[in-house]
Amino acid sequence: MIISLSVIAVVLAYLAGSIPSSVWAGKLFHGIDIREHGSGNAGATNTIRVLGWKNGIPVLIFDLFKGWLAAMLPKLLAAAPENSETMMVLMIVCGMAAILGHVFPLFAGFRGGKGVATTFGVLLALHPLLTLTCAGIFLLVLFISGYVSLSSMTAVTMFPILLVTVFRTPSAILIIFSVVVALAVIITHTKNIGRLLRGEENKFIRKKKSN
Repeated sequence: MIISLSVIAVVLAYLAGSIPSSVWAGKLFHGIDIREHGSGNAGATNTIRVLGWKNGIPVLIFDLFKGWLAAMLPKLLAAAPENSETMMVLMIVCGMAAILGHVFPLFAGFRGGKGVATTFGVLLALHPLLTLTCAGIFLLVLFISGYVSLSSMTAVTMFPILLVTVFRTPSAILIIFSVVVALAVIITHTKNIGRLLRGEENKFIRKKKSN
């Protein structure tokens, strides 16, 4: 029974992650494919840049929510004993399935986004306090630099560091997952890193040129 519930949870998590909110918002309200505009990324940041805040914020919230919901599915389905390492493993697996669904969405031709918002939602389910701390770091770096990519990489890199040094988690699997997530986010941002080094990266909000 537990195995069946685990399989169901993982499948549902992938399907939830596959809901391409940015793609559907672009097509439904503006008749465009968001992946053909701006950075070409099917994510909240590109949606805000191309379609504006009214479309981008709901996309951001939904992408966060689907990651959180996916990671919470094992608890909602009681697929393992509460507060056990098995439960943590199942939550992580479901979270990974949702992130995979966002990057390779079944409902959008397997062309998705980088999964940063969805990853944040997953981490929020796994360790709320630490994730909110990293959200603060994200906002601070964004305020100082103006770069979403740099802010995302900094925040996700700080997660495993703070997890071990400050929060001192006893869960080895959570530590491993957080390191894998940090590396994955950095790898998916290699082009951004190149643009940052060359001074060509677009800022989140471009300053208007003075006349």
